[in-house]
Amino acid sequence: MNTPTRSAFALPGDLRAKADPALIGSDERHFAAIEQTLEQSIGDLSARLDEQRRAPGGGGPRALERDTEIHRLTARLRTLRRFGLDLCLGRMVPDGNGLPAGERAGEQPGEPVYVGRLGLTDRDGRRLLHDWRSPVAEPFFGATHGNPMGLASRRRYRWTRGRISDYWDEVFTAEGLERAKAGHAALDDQSAFIAGLGENRSPRMRDVLATIQADQDAIIRAGSRGTLVVDGGPGTGKTVVALHRSAYLLYSDPRLGHRRGGILFVGPHQPYLDYVSDVLPSLGEEGVQTCTLRDLTPEGASARPETDPEVARLKSSAHVTGVIDAAVRFYEDPPAEGLEVSTPWGDAWIGPGEWAAAFAAPPPGTPHNEAPAIILDELTSIVAAQYPQDDGTGDDATTGEVSAPPSPELLRRALRQNEELAGALNRAWPYLEPGDLVADLWSVPAYLRRCAPHLDRDQVRLLQRPRPRGWTESDLPFLDAARHRLGDPAWARRRERQQAAIAAEAGRRADVAAEIVQADDDFEGAVTMLTGQDLKDALIDEAGRPTSTPDRLAGPFAHVVVDEAQELTDAQWQMLLLRNPSRSFTVVGDRAQASHGFTGTWRERLERAGLDRIELASLSVNYRTPEEVMTEAEPVIRAVLPDANVPTSIRRSGLPVVHGSPGDLTDVLDAWLEQNQDGTACVIGDFRFRPRPRVRSLTPELAKGLEFDLVVLVDPEKLGAVDRYVAMTRATRQLVVLSDET
Repeated sequence: MNTPTRSAFALPGDLRAKADPALIGSDERHFAAIEQTLEQSIGDLSARLDEQRRAPGGGGPRALERDTEIHRLTARLRTLRRFGLDLCLGRMVPDGNGLPAGERAGEQPGEPVYVGRLGLTDRDGRRLLHDWRSPVAEPFFGATHGNPMGLASRRRYRWTRGRISDYWDEVFTAEGLERAKAGHAALDDQSAFIAGLGENRSPRMRDVLATIQADQDAIIRAGSRGTLVVDGGPGTGKTVVALHRSAYLLYSDPRLGHRRGGILFVGPHQPYLDYVSDVLPSLGEEGVQTCTLRDLTPEGASARPETDPEVARLKSSAHVTGVIDAAVRFYEDPPAEGLEVSTPWGDAWIGPGEWAAAFAAPPPGTPHNEAPAIILDELTSIVAAQYPQDDGTGDDATTGEVSAPPSPELLRRALRQNEELAGALNRAWPYLEPGDLVADLWSVPAYLRRCAPHLDRDQVRLLQRPRPRGWTESDLPFLDAARHRLGDPAWARRRERQQAAIAAEAGRRADVAAEIVQADDDFEGAVTMLTGQDLKDALIDEAGRPTSTPDRLAGPFAHVVVDEAQELTDAQWQMLLLRNPSRSFTVVGDRAQASHGFTGTWRERLERAGLDRIELASLSVNYRTPEEVMTEAEPVIRAVLPDANVPTSIRRSGLPVVHGSPGDLTDVLDAWLEQNQDGTACVIGDFRFRPRPRVRSLTPELAKGLEFDLVVLVDPEKLGAVDRYVAMTRATRQLVVLSDET
């Protein structure tokens, strides 16, 4: 039996009754086993990581497999070292019928089942922790009194600096109640959970995995096919659901694994991503790509807001991919005139029909800038067919004067070096840059009219500008679509270098094979071995082949999670659809918090954007915002959106909403900072206010998705109703409204 080196519990004096060995003795023994296994696992992982790092790097797939394994081992080791015993979230005691079948190795019926951030098994095969995403762990989050899901009771822990500072038990059956009466459970219902919601906020989102509620867990574990819309008002845990769902889907759905595209998580702005950056690693998942819409294009970093509302409207509602496709097709017309091409093996004729056949060779979906290499391949075949076939003598079978080209590669090289042919091909199918293409739309009216026939002359004129490359946020979808449609201008050159490298390797391989054959006594066996295709391929040094560094956000991704999705325009949705051909989405948002309004329903908006198979899930319980704040915020949004999903708060802070004048700002903050040594505050609406330690200054737009203990809203009358509602509902404890109209 394991004995702990020190107690895992550090309960304060007012919770001495919970320190009764009858209540926590079995936990202490289990934590001792976890502690021992953790030490062993950390040692084993460290040794395996060192071994992988010392192993030869190799090339190609071998190098990729080695790097993937190093990344996996490093991530798990980092998680184990970071959390220690507080990997454990809580435990479940099954009722007499037990839990549903699952990964329950080494557990006896009726024994507590412990749930953790990661799964953990000792060297004897006994499962000490079940990963929170496993089917066995589902009742820990989803059980309710109406549906116990096979549980007699459930215990949740609150960890503070690596030790348990509180815990509480919930019972679901008569059996669980009997155990409580016998002194084996500390009935505290959800008072600890409610108290935790009111704790001081930090600059980063706190860990909430141990307190996921049943309504949230049901959404987290929903299937990934099609589009799931998670609609919820402020404080309902939409962001919590979005992040936990990302980690859950990667664990549970093999169709979404990293080798099949993985998951892209899209947040509204960089402060939001900074705020939630710690959550996914704390869930045992570091493989989710996170970004904002600006991050999807190189121009996003410097793009300015679109100042003209009508220009923003026209660009945001455009069918961007259709406009860009028409703009590119303008540069894909085969020559109408024929061309005589000279090669060392004689002249050949490429007529309009041959040009058209070559231009039709690239398969649908081939990026524009990658197609010329395919066109040249087709032209090579067309020209080669015009030469006499080699009869083995090297002379023309008819005249005996002109030799047939020795190989398609030599002919292709000759055609590539033919300046007249290269010029004709480049004029008819030129290499294009995304920025040039989009800039032409905003500076050449006739070109824009051709590519966007739905625009009238006044609208075309409005979209023209003197600095066509002065990129705005509304341009980003066009630049992104152009980059996807055009592809990489250097792709053909890399392809040529790669083919040349492979040819050189093939020659070297032939030399090596000849040397082995000459040195091998078993001549016949060596020949058999060396003529095998597998060995031929193995002899090529893949590490020497030229490679390119892929854009990690280019996709395609197997699933995309979008938070604050009510803000996306039709054009911005097309940026995400380009990265997710399977249309597997989790869409998280609140119509009432849409900065520019949200008419219609989620289904109408998303179907217009191009999504289908849409399912709607709603969150209606406000876990974050106190009732005092919501009572004042609800009329603000109801006035402009009567059917807004305003959630019901489940707690009170005991602090009323305070009203004052803008001149009170300094006194309000000084008093709060003096009375609160922890926590964060935010001033919204006063653009002149300079941030202080623990006090930020944000616009309503940049505050979206964040939360603060104190929110001071200055001059709310200068804000629209939606911005006022967003700003007010960032508060987790107190709201102060400073207005000249007070």
